[in-house]
Amino acid sequence: MINNKDRERLRYLAAHQLEIANSPKNLERVELWKRHNMYKGERPMIHVEVDSFAHEAINPKLQCTDADARAIEYKLIHSFVGLEDVDDDRVVPPYFQQTYDIYFTLFGHHIKQTVVRKEDGTEMGHHFEHIIDDLGDDFDKIMQPSVFGVNKESTLQKNEMYNDIFGDILPVKLVSNGLYSTPTQHVVHMMGMENMLYSMYDYPDEFKQMMDRIAEDYIAYFKCLENENVLLQNNSFEWICQGSMGFYDEEPKQGQIKTTDLWGFMDSQETVGISPQMFREFIFPCYHKIASVFGRLNYGCCEPVNTFWDDIKTLPNLKKVSISPWCDEDYMAEQLRGSGIIYHRKPNPTFLGVGAKLDEDAFRKHIEKTIKTARGCKLEICQRDVYTVNNDMDKVRRFVEIIRETIDNYWE
Repeated sequence: MINNKDRERLRYLAAHQLEIANSPKNLERVELWKRHNMYKGERPMIHVEVDSFAHEAINPKLQCTDADARAIEYKLIHSFVGLEDVDDDRVVPPYFQQTYDIYFTLFGHHIKQTVVRKEDGTEMGHHFEHIIDDLGDDFDKIMQPSVFGVNKESTLQKNEMYNDIFGDILPVKLVSNGLYSTPTQHVVHMMGMENMLYSMYDYPDEFKQMMDRIAEDYIAYFKCLENENVLLQNNSFEWICQGSMGFYDEEPKQGQIKTTDLWGFMDSQETVGISPQMFREFIFPCYHKIASVFGRLNYGCCEPVNTFWDDIKTLPNLKKVSISPWCDEDYMAEQLRGSGIIYHRKPNPTFLGVGAKLDEDAFRKHIEKTIKTARGCKLEICQRDVYTVNNDMDKVRRFVEIIRETIDNYWE
């Protein structure tokens, strides 16, 4: 039971979120996002993802004592910390976002994870306990059925709790974020990176069969959600991965929402060590099959997509692609100009995440390179993978200011 003090705290934050959502700044940036995702934007969009340093950006603001109340408090603050503290382009919804409790367990295996934490509880590292030592010997483990579905009862219980606390102030709305699919991440969690690479050579037929099964099970999972009528249009404030938002200027769909109406996300960070030929033979068929069920695709994370671009560019409905610090910026800018695919740039995280002070000159040169390189593209800048800002949120705000100044000076 949430106590009265915590309840009042949550009601205050709910009112604060609604106030910020209706502010002129927020409403203006909502319109910028709509035009940006439709490939009609006037300027690059900017976002700093605070999740990886939330222990510095959000946790110090938490006041609730009850565990459930604290989790809700975190979500409320998370919704507006970007606009309020960082002044990036992360916009604030005029409602509390709640997702359905959905689940997907590949081949029915819960992969155990060992986590090492600092004294303050923040994670330092983790290790997955692999279940496959040899794909040939352990092939039966990938023949087990995947487990997936939706828990409507727990979703309804949470919905009632949120509405009881602050529904009269801030509406509670069920939403669907980007449909999420990362096949090679599952493979590495099951068998490890080195084993995955050797398995393509030692057991090529079995490896291809495994990848095809992953594709079929993901599609069955998404179809299950569709049949359960728990998919909702994700063309506004919804999260579609890579720190991006789903805004798309289209009319609300009447009737059942299908996977082909939605944003989906995929990446394959784990395959950076293989050749384009191996990617095409062993990995891409799985990815292409899954991508075919999405209406719009947001692709990539830290991997250099230029290595496999000849295949990636053929993925159906590709709308955004990650240009990571390890990517060939110049090559990808040439490929994306006029393509209708957004150049989603991730700056090197060391500028913001290393050192007590921001090296403004060095970062300015770094971001200037991106701004000039991406001219003629539709550019989105998202800073991710920063695990500490040395408890200095002013540094983050200045980081964004420099990006805006550089855009003003060099964007055409």
